[in-house]
Amino acid sequence: MAAATTSLLTIPKQLLDPWVSNIHKGSTISQLSGSIPMKFGAGEAFVFDSGEAEYVGEGANKSSNDITKTTQTVEPFKFQKTIRFTNEVQWADEDHQLGVIQEILTQIQPALSRALDYGVIHGINPKTGAVVAGMTQTLTSAATAVEYAAADAPYVSTDAAVAALLAADGVPNGIAMDPKFAAKISAQRVAGTGQKLYPDFTFSNEASTFESLRAATSKTVGATGVLAVDTKIRAIVGDFSAVRWGVQRAIGLELIEFGDPDGQGDLKRNNQVAFRAEVVYGWGIAEINRNFAKIVDLV
Repeated sequence: MAAATTSLLTIPKQLLDPWVSNIHKGSTISQLSGSIPMKFGAGEAFVFDSGEAEYVGEGANKSSNDITKTTQTVEPFKFQKTIRFTNEVQWADEDHQLGVIQEILTQIQPALSRALDYGVIHGINPKTGAVVAGMTQTLTSAATAVEYAAADAPYVSTDAAVAALLAADGVPNGIAMDPKFAAKISAQRVAGTGQKLYPDFTFSNEASTFESLRAATSKTVGATGVLAVDTKIRAIVGDFSAVRWGVQRAIGLELIEFGDPDGQGDLKRNNQVAFRAEVVYGWGIAEINRNFAKIVDLV
């Protein structure tokens, strides 16, 4: 079999910039927590606290404040997606090249966007569901878990999660939820009139509000379809500013014309070419147990 060779494709800026900004369309994390610029590789983020200000009486001495530093580690993780096309895509003339690349990015972007959630929330390989040993900072590792009960209104478990975080000196500002939880919210009606109880809530992966929390919905929260078993995770409530994430290396697109890059047979023999896209995310989570709580179906 011929050795695989690759050719890097240049993605026009007018396509790449929207692709990166559209990560939020497939990720609850990016909806609820803004990305920050990152350099490639492991790193650290520091949070400094110098305490409160001091009242100084007339003629009194001023004292100093001690500075405490909290270190947040940031680790890089690479995700890739490889798709095959018949080699006719290479026959497109110069005028159609941009359209071909646009179609490839459209096919690849949603999966690489969801990968951010699968990593930050669960620490798993999105393709296989296997736990990735290096992904130790995950939202599902939060110690606080409150019960989701089918008989209760959705605000019951949400209020319990918020109360637990406030008691731990956390200040929650968002909720990432599984579609099962979102469906329950959407079904809430005002008795007698039938009006929606939460008209501002949108059960899609677009930021809306629920009980004064910014809300985003995706199957990534419960890992539905990726894991063979139900994780029982119905929602995660927390201060999503505690998640520091960014794109350490923007998407790179390779055209692969020879060999068997994905175990699906020789490309030349099948009259195919493959396109492989890779993105490197980096993330860290500050004080998980103070800032996040899980809503879990214990049944």
